[in-house]
Amino acid sequence: MKEAVVLVHGVWSNGVDLWRLRHRLKQSGYECHNFNYHVWSQPPADLAQRLKQLVDSVDAQRIHFIGHSYGGIILLHLFEQFPHISRGRVVLLGCPVNGSAVSRRLIRTPLTRWVLGKSRQRGLLGDAPVWKGWQDLGIIAGTFPLGMGLMAGGPVGPNDGTVAVTETQIAGASDFITLPVSHSGMLLSPRVAHEVITFLRTGHFDQDTVTPLLDSSIA
Repeated sequence: MKEAVVLVHGVWSNGVDLWRLRHRLKQSGYECHNFNYHVWSQPPADLAQRLKQLVDSVDAQRIHFIGHSYGGIILLHLFEQFPHISRGRVVLLGCPVNGSAVSRRLIRTPLTRWVLGKSRQRGLLGDAPVWKGWQDLGIIAGTFPLGMGLMAGGPVGPNDGTVAVTETQIAGASDFITLPVSHSGMLLSPRVAHEVITFLRTGHFDQDTVTPLLDSSIA
């Protein structure tokens, strides 16, 4: 069976930072496609419609999705609008699905508000779509607190320097794991790549590294 992976980058990226993860995926036999966007161009719901056009152009029997940071919120919009778009699996990496404390601080002043672009519309402020649970969903959160978010005061509690662990948790996720990586560093981590590929193949992370999500009611 031909399998493909669609990768969606974060809010201030252009997808270049996904190169090492993409390389590992290709080595494992997956055909990879990047979805690129500008955060100032369209709100996430509209970006999801553009993403759907890319997905429709992919010639594969199974299409998986990986979203880093804000890219995961775009994926939530995609599955809200097109819940049965794919039989593939979904992995979110450091995605603030419950809203970002760093973003809430940035929005307070005009000087910093502009950096969020249109991500504020059902995006980074805590009103992203609810996960419906049609596909297997794996979540990876980082716990090495080093990232650009520290310049805005940083998240609260265990975090990757930009996103707190609690901001990544979704009720109905198939599996959840924390790893000692930073928000950007997780994209370069061989351990993260291993966990992503393991989940795409099995629907679960490597059991030797799993951190259980104790409170399944977290949304």
